[in-house]
Amino acid sequence: MLKDHPQRYALANELHARPFPALTAPCRAAFLAIKRESDAAGRDRSLDRAHLDALLDRFGGPRPAPDATHFFGALGRHRLKWESHTEFVTYTLFSDGVADRPFDGAIFDVFPRDWLDEAPGMRLTSALVRVEQQTPGDRIVEKLDDWFVGESLAVSRVLDDSALVASDFRIDGAGHVRFAVFAADDTGEKRVGRIVQRLTEIETYKTMAMLALPRARALSGDVGRMDTELSGLVGRLRAGEAATEETLEGLLTIGSELETMLARSAFRFGAQEAYETLVNERIRVLREERFGGRQTLGEFMMRRFDPAMRTCRSVQNRMSALAERAKRAGDLLSTRVNVDRADQNAVLLKSMDARAAAQLRLQRTVEGLSVVAISYYALNLVAYMLYPLAARVGMREGTVTALAVVPVILGVWFILRQVRKKLE
Repeated sequence: MLKDHPQRYALANELHARPFPALTAPCRAAFLAIKRESDAAGRDRSLDRAHLDALLDRFGGPRPAPDATHFFGALGRHRLKWESHTEFVTYTLFSDGVADRPFDGAIFDVFPRDWLDEAPGMRLTSALVRVEQQTPGDRIVEKLDDWFVGESLAVSRVLDDSALVASDFRIDGAGHVRFAVFAADDTGEKRVGRIVQRLTEIETYKTMAMLALPRARALSGDVGRMDTELSGLVGRLRAGEAATEETLEGLLTIGSELETMLARSAFRFGAQEAYETLVNERIRVLREERFGGRQTLGEFMMRRFDPAMRTCRSVQNRMSALAERAKRAGDLLSTRVNVDRADQNAVLLKSMDARAAAQLRLQRTVEGLSVVAISYYALNLVAYMLYPLAARVGMREGTVTALAVVPVILGVWFILRQVRKKLE
């Protein structure tokens, strides 16, 4: 029988692991996202689970499976949706009906204060969502003007006029972001649930993407400083004003610092791009239509959110460009070192040629002296051999010696020349 891949069912079930809530207007929701301040992706996720279990135990609710990444169940008179993400966890409370005083935040009191104090992280964002049935347009406008700051208010009709959504994305006095949803009478509970979840996802992913902005601003100053230093090094390198050792030390300092910056910021900027994409996708699936000449959620993000993301990308591009410039400066320095080394080698070869010529001249001088020395001894030997013969013919010894000088010298010179040719 054909065996299943060990991950087949787990992967298939993952596609259905995070169902949308079913909500009927009027209702309300309280949303909370918790994140560790640092190394959130590498956190101990068992602490998140233990925190969830502690909340469920207080209300006598069932616990999820040990390896679950989401949970949806009753929490007293409310319903709780819990999700574990790469860097954060979210809690969403749903309750039927709406409070008399809009966005009073009383639903957050369901989370015990001591339980919140023991959270394994910090509040990333929190939001209140108020879902009402649609009323005549003028009444909606009055409510929006009363609930939100007009200068930053974003309003739009979504999902083929199934609902009207609004938010100013500001944090109110209680520390929450406000969302209003006005659902049409014929809008199904699943669609209302999808709208509410999309709004909370937009808020969460927007905040996560914005975490890269402080990092980008902090890095911008360092990048500018290194840019100036690198330009100075390259200028002095071109003019030949800086020593090779000094330039190399400067390039190593800039390169090591830049690599450290890139390594430490790679995850944050990579996550920023992913969260930015999620924000834009969540807005796109809402299929917004303009309401009363007000800006849509997409237009709000274009005016307020996109510039921050462009700032982050600009810093990323500057760091990448600076790294490439540093690499090219290193290549230039290497070229300069090679040219200097070639010049030094040329001088060395010229010096070696001069020494070789001097040695050759010295060798020839020594050879000449050798001919003289050897000829002297050879002449004596020849003279001693010729003296007896010279006495018989009546020649004096001096005459014999004088006559033998030239033949002896020529003979010695010829013999040494033949030996040198054989050695060469």
